[in-house]
Amino acid sequence: MQADINRQAVYVYEAPLRLWHWINALAIVVLAVTGYLIASPLPTQPGEASANFLMGYIRFTHFAAGYILGIGFLFRIYWAIVGNHHARQLFLPPLFSAGFWSGVWHEIKWYAFAAREPRKYVGHNPLAVLVMHVLFLWMLVFMLITGFALYGEGAGMDSWQFLLFSSWVIPLFGQSQDVHTWHHLVMWVLVCFVIIHIYVAIREDIMSRQSMVSTMISGWRMFKDGRDVDDGH
Repeated sequence: MQADINRQAVYVYEAPLRLWHWINALAIVVLAVTGYLIASPLPTQPGEASANFLMGYIRFTHFAAGYILGIGFLFRIYWAIVGNHHARQLFLPPLFSAGFWSGVWHEIKWYAFAAREPRKYVGHNPLAVLVMHVLFLWMLVFMLITGFALYGEGAGMDSWQFLLFSSWVIPLFGQSQDVHTWHHLVMWVLVCFVIIHIYVAIREDIMSRQSMVSTMISGWRMFKDGRDVDDGH
């Protein structure tokens, strides 16, 4: 629904959601770096092998960041239930709304420099909602499931990780190495998503005359004019 919003600032993202965003971002960066090193270990270390535990520390950091990501995701689901309607956008895109798909098409043209004027949204624009739902939310779920399945192998058959994840994920993929391969490939999907996400946020901050990056810090979306703003309902 389009609405004229004359005020210059709208409170959008509540503090718990913003905190999750930045902790989640840090966890993904740590997971990507350590995951890359686990898949492509350092070729050599000085001194005797028994004196080095570098890969052990890298694996521990990867596992710790994975637990933070998983616990944070459970909290994010909780906040989608108790938070404001902007907290639910990531989980519930209005896929059966013609207006939503019209907005998606407009945003595609806008990002392709084929639309003259941007549309302004209090929350995420329709294309952002769609891309984050498909390429972030479900990829994150995939990474958590496959990650805990791989962790369960080392934790043992009596561990809850093995019982909840390894026992069915590894047979589903055929073997452990296939799970490793897909886990690694989807990591690159998330890396590409993060790069595009940062680019688009900065681009919209500049070209759409509305705040993006600072909104995820303060919670307030700032508009340089209040014309033709979608309130997200």
